[in-house]
Parts: sequence; structure tokens; C-alpha cells
Amino acid sequence: MEEKNIVALDLGTSTIALTVAKVNGDDVQIIYYKEMPSAGIRYSGIFNPVNASDPVSRIIRDAEDALDIRIKEVVVGKPKYAVRQESNSGIVKDRGEDTDITAEDIAALKQSAEDSYPLEDETKEAIYGAVAQSFSDGENFQIIENDIIGMASDTLEGHFKIFIGKNKDLKNIDTTMRKSGITATKKYFTADTTAKAVLSEAEMENGVALIDFGGGSTSVTIYHGSILRHYASIPFGGKNITNDIKTECQISERLAENIKLAYGACMPEKLQSLSEKVLHIISNNSEPDKQVTVKYLSEIITARIEEIVMAMLYEIEQSGFADLLRSGIVITGGCAQTANLGNFIYELSGYRVRTGYPQGKISAIGCDGIKETTAATSIGLILAAKEDVLNCSITEENEETVEPDKVVEDDKVKKTEDKVVNQEPAPEVRKSQPREGEIFADDEIETVPRPKKTGKKKSFLKVFWNKVTEDTGSLLDELSKEEV
Repeated sequence: MEEKNIVALDLGTSTIALTVAKVNGDDVQIIYYKEMPSAGIRYSGIFNPVNASDPVSRIIRDAEDALDIRIKEVVVGKPKYAVRQESNSGIVKDRGEDTDITAEDIAALKQSAEDSYPLEDETKEAIYGAVAQSFSDGENFQIIENDIIGMASDTLEGHFKIFIGKNKDLKNIDTTMRKSGITATKKYFTADTTAKAVLSEAEMENGVALIDFGGGSTSVTIYHGSILRHYASIPFGGKNITNDIKTECQISERLAENIKLAYGACMPEKLQSLSEKVLHIISNNSEPDKQVTVKYLSEIITARIEEIVMAMLYEIEQSGFADLLRSGIVITGGCAQTANLGNFIYELSGYRVRTGYPQGKISAIGCDGIKETTAATSIGLILAAKEDVLNCSITEENEETVEPDKVVEDDKVKKTEDKVVNQEPAPEVRKSQPREGEIFADDEIETVPRPKKTGKKKSFLKVFWNKVTEDTGSLLDELSKEEV
């Protein structure tokens, strides 16, 4: 089998990530991985293609320079928020009594269920994906896909979950890629692809809820019987935590993000000696210096994470599978690395919790960050595309000469040699803990011994939900009616 390169682009609210994999059959080797701050993206969907195309162009150019290749296509994930799920069925009769059911028959029935679903407005909505729930041959019911293939039946009926999102979000992806000189050759519904990158087969069979903590949205995907049974998302994530820190501490967003990554933790009562640390933020302007205790920082973070987790637990309850999650909860995404998060979710829910890292289905040498929870979506895209997508890149010596701005077949636009993005590279996202006295953005932060208590003034964190109550369900219902 011919070797090929698959290029995956994860478009996140806070960061974008580019992954290049060398694929030869089932052998997948990651040869390049890089993250960069994003722009023009909100709730995991592109709302400003012009702004979004700048970091995309830069990260593509960096990969091309590092690998000496020309990237012409990428695979991307569809937005995670503003996606609703519906049910639909498809049936084929008079197939012939001795006609075997094949995988092609199942694929055709699935496509029929997608095509026949009546969208409310086809100009505004699009089907992001469909997942088979069960099949019937007219006599036997609740048959899973693997079991019905090979059976002989005159009738084939299938029941599917249909996932519906915004059509404009898909168009904005195409526009952004075109402005960056590449093509989005395949778009995947990442609820399924990410889950298969971090969950084990046993977890998906026995019942598990995957909570993906993104920058602009958080989603929950529920598996039972090795089938995706339920999906839901809310427009709150790591970026909201950063904004809370920025507002409460009155500092810049960049500094708040770096403090969160370095010292962020849940459950302030369990921080022990770390809670005694004080972050001394030295101002470089006329404003006075600030001091923030790690314990107070944890209180800010815990308040927001509790709201997000309670919303996810509500969705788990609504799914009807709350009592069937024998494998508990798996957490992934950027915020999954927050200290004490797993213990905090366990205390709130009673489910056992583990952190979901990309599974060992790939090899990677010298690609920092590829084994972290932040890379789960990227690995999921690579694994999904290895069978579907042809070569996404060509070597420089094999590149064909293309006239500037020439549009080729299927509306694919190739890069021209004179394409330049006149913008300074964005700063890298910090992942390591800062050293004492290290400078962040326009300020400097250092740890000093905690001063004695002097009647600390109580501060109230303003959040979307002022209090987590049993009325979480009605709050989510109100949220779903709002236009984002």
C-alpha cells in the first residue's frame, strides 16, 4: 500500500492544532504537531473567516517549512456546539428472501435516513452525522450492525440518531480554508472520532460518558453497547474560566490564561501547602501590584467548573443511560488537566473518573504535546481519515506550477509562491509551570510567602449561573433557545 500524509486541523476557540501523520496501511506515525492561538472562532465554530485564516495560514506555513512539503488539503472537525440530535428510520423491503445483508446495504440505508430527514430550513441547517442504533430484519429486533451483516432477509430496517448543526458553520470552514490556500477535503463530527481516540472498546461496550472540556464549549458523548447513544454540548469551557480569572483579578487575558495553566486547580480545601502560595503580579504601569492567593484562584476555577459539570450531569440524566455507565466518566480536552478535576467530578456524581489521553494506536517521536488530552481531537481526526482520505500533501520537488489565484477542479485552491501573510507570529500557549519571577505578557508574576490574614474582603464571582441548583434543567432549556 502506498504511503501517504494525512493533515488534520483542529479548530478550537482558544487554540488551533495542526497534525501531520505518515500513514502506511494500519501504521500511523505522527511526524509533526503544533498548537497556536486561534482567532475568529467562538464556541468551536468560525464566525470570522478573515481573522481565522491568519493563524491557519501561519500554522500551515510552519509545517511546510519544517517538513519541506506543500500542504494542499486538510481534514477538520465540525463545530461541537449548537448541535442537536434527532431520530430517523429507514427501511428497504422486497430485497429477496435469500439476499444477504452487506455493509454496503447498511451504508445505503444510513445515507437514506440522512437524506430523508426533514430539516426545518436547509439553508440554515445541515446534517453533521448519523449513527446507527439498531436494525431489524422484520422478525428479529434490536440487532446491532455487526450482527445483522451477513444475515439473509427480505426486509432491512434501521434506526438512527441524526446530528444537526448550522450550515453556515460548515461554509465558514470552507471560506477560511480557501483564504488560507488549502481545501477542507473532509469534515468529521468529532463527538464520534474523539471518543474512538481515547475510549477503550470495553468502556464503550459497558457504558461510558466522555466529557470533552474545550476552550469555548464542553460536550458529553455517551456510549453503551459500543454505540453512540447521546450527545449534548453547552457554550462554556476553558475560555470562560480564563475570563473569570481576568475579571476577578483585574489582569490581562493572556496573563490570566498562563496563571490558570500554571496554578489552576479544583477543590481549594485539598490543596494543602500549595494554597499558602501567593502570586505577586508586578505591574509595569502606574497601577499598583496585585497579590492573588492560589487558594482564591482555585475558588474562582471551582465555581465555574462546578457549573459546567452539573450541566453535563444533567445531560447524562436526560439521556436515560445514567444507571448504565459501568465504566463511569472519562474526561479529555484542555481543561481535563486541571488538578483535582477527576476527584471533584467523583464527589459531585459518584461515578469513577479517569483522564482520557490518546490511545496507543499511533507512534510519535519528537512531537511534544501529541500524547496530551489537548491532542485527543487531532488524533481522532487522523484515525478517522486514514481510510477515507488520499494524500494531503506533496513534496516541494513534485509541486506543479499554478497560476496565481487559479481555481482548480472542485473549488480547490492551491497555494501560490507569492502568498505572504503580513502578521507577526502569535505567542505560543504556555503549558509548563512558570518559574518564580517569570514574566507573563505585560506583567510579572512571582510567588511569595503568604501574608497573615487581615480580614480578607469577600469577593463574589459573577457567573452565568449564580448558583448551581436542582433547576439546572430549566436553565439549559432557556440557553438552547438563545441565538449564539
